[in-house]
Amino acid sequence: MHVPVQAIDRETWRGGVASEGVRLVPEETPLALTYNGGTYAVMMGTPQNLEDFAVGFSVSEGIVKSVDDIKSLEMIRLDDGIELRMWLASADAARINQRRRHIAGPTGCGICGVESIAEAVRPAAIVPDGQTFTPEQVMAAMQAIAPLQSINMQTRAVHAAAFWSPAGGIVALREDVGRHNALDKLAGALARSRTEPRGGMVLLTSRVSVEMVQKTAAIGAPMMVAVSAPTALAVRMAEAAGITLIAIARQDGFEVFSHGGRIVARHAREVADVA
Repeated sequence: MHVPVQAIDRETWRGGVASEGVRLVPEETPLALTYNGGTYAVMMGTPQNLEDFAVGFSVSEGIVKSVDDIKSLEMIRLDDGIELRMWLASADAARINQRRRHIAGPTGCGICGVESIAEAVRPAAIVPDGQTFTPEQVMAAMQAIAPLQSINMQTRAVHAAAFWSPAGGIVALREDVGRHNALDKLAGALARSRTEPRGGMVLLTSRVSVEMVQKTAAIGAPMMVAVSAPTALAVRMAEAAGITLIAIARQDGFEVFSHGGRIVARHAREVADVA
């Protein structure tokens, strides 16, 4: 049986003295994504919320346009991994046969196995304007993540991706040993629940690389907030996609790298509401 956390025996040395005990560590499992009988990718990930992962990966990779394009999805447990078996309409299947790749994706692999530089830096989807947010909302959203990271509270070894909206708070949160996997799982959860992405923000406990921006653009969220810094290419991609990119979000503030017009001071919003 595949479980997300395992108890592992370990020996601890402190002050020159050894002691025996156990530590909870996250599981890492090969996950094969197959479409119409053919393997598209094999990724390493945490065996939890795998239906969300399959749908989110399919959408963010451009294999399907929406969850409705996946006619069936089965999770097949094998001795050494899990197969996420999907069947698509014939037109979609023909398209992915043109770009099928057989890869073993290491943990955290975001664009492993692409066949050209152009594919690696493909333009992100253009995100609609969406709504504005106050700095207080950004801070409240980020502070709401930690208590919901059940696997990380046990292991301190996984990433999280979450979606926050003013009306619902944290709408969905997904964890994985791979930051890209966590975001794909979130994308799948939002797609399967028919959540409208324009009214909220994507939250990340990891750094922001270009493929994280591409995946957020595929979700359609107007804003992404991360605890760590972005790369220069990620900033350029967010600017081109119309995404407000916030990074280095800590307890004392954050930094805005693109489309800062969506951040509005609370007093300014209150004046506008009165007017």
